Amino acid sequence: MEIIVDNFGSFVGKKSERLVVKNKDSIVVEEPFFKIESITLASGGISISTDAIEECMTHGIQINLMSPNGKVYGVIHSPHVNATIVTRRAQLLAAMDSRGIELVKAIISGKVHNQINTLKYFAKHLKENRVELHEFTQTAVNKMDKHLSHIRSLESESLDDLRPIVFAAEGQAADTYWKTVAEILKGKVEIPGREHRGATDPFNMFLNYGYGILYGRIWGAISTAGLDPYAGFLHVDRSGKASMVLDFIEEFRQAIVDRVAIASFSRGFDMKQENGQLTIETRSEIAKRVSERLDSTDSYDGKKYKLSNIIHAQSRKLASFLRGEGKYTSHIAGW
Repeated sequence: MEIIVDNFGSFVGKKSERLVVKNKDSIVVEEPFFKIESITLASGGISISTDAIEECMTHGIQINLMSPNGKVYGVIHSPHVNATIVTRRAQLLAAMDSRGIELVKAIISGKVHNQINTLKYFAKHLKENRVELHEFTQTAVNKMDKHLSHIRSLESESLDDLRPIVFAAEGQAADTYWKTVAEILKGKVEIPGREHRGATDPFNMFLNYGYGILYGRIWGAISTAGLDPYAGFLHVDRSGKASMVLDFIEEFRQAIVDRVAIASFSRGFDMKQENGQLTIETRSEIAKRVSERLDSTDSYDGKKYKLSNIIHAQSRKLASFLRGEGKYTSHIAGW
């Protein structure tokens, strides 16, 4: 269970063995700590007691600090939950051999494959009623399939040489993907292209807030698997940049947040803003929809699992790969 607190003036505290969230002297959330996986504080003016923080650290509950536009600017977690030095040493060394190259190709291949499957998911509902749009989408899928084959065939002697080539191919696939999404949602919402920080259009604001929620989940999975959130492979190292989190999130954006955003706007989602930011009600609704998607199931290793559990399973698979224990393949969501 993820607890998202997004009301200004809320207080997060502890009552016996339960987490309590109060707003204006009213209890709005009361849950036992053992049921909680993470807590996200998504507004200014929220306070949390040290007793609650201590209890969260004891139970391995991560606390995410997120701005109203979806940027995770801080994470509080216990350094003792999974302090596995063997995994972290292997992670650092992997950047200097073929494991790093193999992982970057797997991550970007998984991202593009999941973009393709997202388009296929929405295209199957267009076949009978919107034939031209179905054909347009299928043409885009065929084009992206070629980019995917190209990425899989890439060879390089070093990560530094591979990164610009991979980013170029991924960029071409992304351009086709977002143009097709814009066509699918034509008449429902205007999409000026993919905007990251400072987005003011409804679609990108939805995505950015949804990605922020997913980012916290990804960070938690990376940490629990014993990996260093800051030592990535695809995204270059920079002080304060959680490169491994940014790497790992790539294979999950499409099936979790993109699908929710496209489905929401295709059904006329009412996106409300106030002073250039999403209203509390809108943020709560986006969080609810993303959380419901994380709780939905997908096929994994021949069985059905919640997507939130698949994220953790993939993080463990990633740690095993970096330790030299088997292959790593991205999770490809069904459509």
